[in-house]
Amino acid sequence: MKIAAIIMAAGHGTRMKSSLPKVLHSVAGRPLVYFPIAAAVAAGVEEVVVVVNPATHDQIAARLDPLFPDLNIVYAVQQTPQGTGDAVKAGMGALPSGLVQKVMILSGDAPLLRVATLLELLGDEESDRALTLMSFHAQNPFGYGRVVRSSSGQPLEIREERDLVSDEERKINEVNAGIYLATESILRDALEGISSNNAQNEYYLTDILPLIAARHPVGPALADEAEMAGVNDRQQLREVEEILFERIRRHHLKNGVSLIGSPQIDAGVRIDAGARIESGVVLRGDTAVASDAWIDVGTVVDSSEVGERAHIKPYSVLNQSVVGPDAQIGPMAHLRPGSLIDARAKVGNFVETKKAHLKEGAKVNHLSYVGDAEVGERANLGAGTIVCNYDGFLKHQTTIGPDAFIGSASQLIAPVSVGSGAYVATGTTVASDVPEDALAIARVRQSNKAGYATQLKTRLQAAAAEKKKS
Repeated sequence: MKIAAIIMAAGHGTRMKSSLPKVLHSVAGRPLVYFPIAAAVAAGVEEVVVVVNPATHDQIAARLDPLFPDLNIVYAVQQTPQGTGDAVKAGMGALPSGLVQKVMILSGDAPLLRVATLLELLGDEESDRALTLMSFHAQNPFGYGRVVRSSSGQPLEIREERDLVSDEERKINEVNAGIYLATESILRDALEGISSNNAQNEYYLTDILPLIAARHPVGPALADEAEMAGVNDRQQLREVEEILFERIRRHHLKNGVSLIGSPQIDAGVRIDAGARIESGVVLRGDTAVASDAWIDVGTVVDSSEVGERAHIKPYSVLNQSVVGPDAQIGPMAHLRPGSLIDARAKVGNFVETKKAHLKEGAKVNHLSYVGDAEVGERANLGAGTIVCNYDGFLKHQTTIGPDAFIGSASQLIAPVSVGSGAYVATGTTVASDVPEDALAIARVRQSNKAGYATQLKTRLQAAAAEKKKS
């Protein structure tokens, strides 16, 4: 049986107090709307329609399409905000008649929805039900649409808070979760039959229930209240994100990852069994951490790869970079985008790299900047080495050959090449190429003036005193 999902994402989310569409606000590194789509696809949905408004269409499509490269998401535009029923009608308008047998309806701001819950909803897909309604028992039902059942327990109606007419109805704690599974042709007919005769003058999606129940079998499906939490403001956004982070940690622990404390791990991060992630670590974006890698305290890794047995030492920052097996980074190193650190290479204390390729066994251990550079196998850059790659207008490339040695406090003025096995003396400014196995030395000759220090200090002290007096 082929199933489609309609994701309602047309709301403006004014309570978020943001120019960003509500469903694009990030939780655990993904936009809110990502999660119900991902859950639906994992549950077997083949067609996805996202209902948007005219102002947010382009933004939402630009964010979602790269996250689902193998899914052809269709975007349906709800031209005017006339309620949930009108939104689903717009979604059905973008779904060719007869393409699917069942339609699942989900909200775009419910990131805690589990795949298992949708599989349970789909468990009755072969039954004769025309509509399955998902509900939950709320500790405080105020604000929710109440599920009104018949004496035999069948759901008959969903009555919104504003339309409740008695205290008895207000005491009902079974509420609508906003999740439905309906037969496609029957859903189309029911949507044509709903009206806006209610307190809001809107087309309520909930009104399809009595219309379908009058002619076809319907049934309930109960869910956990915590899983149904939606997001309408910043506080709720924060609360669901904390729940997601804890879920993600539990997932990795179950899969054999060692987590110390409560590291913050985004939903898109992949970690192999045997890796160790310490307290205060933040793993973002599409980061991948291989087996037996060790990411130490306070490190931030964003959309980067960390190889097997690599050690990222405390308080380092990696962004769009690749670290090979057995490499060591930090402490307090900064790998900027385009850094490629091969196996057994070392990037040490207060070292910054950008668009730099350190080949196998290369070392940059202390207080250095390496940008737009290729550093050969086993080459060593001494403390305070600076690759001067920018002339104020353009970036230029530096190449350092295998087994080269760059002495401390040297500057390499790009474009420049240092040959294999060459030796650059400490404090040298390299302005032209250094041949293979050559020694490069460029310093001002030292001159010592006997007794001059005392004279110099006397003169400087007098000048300082005069300035203070004036």
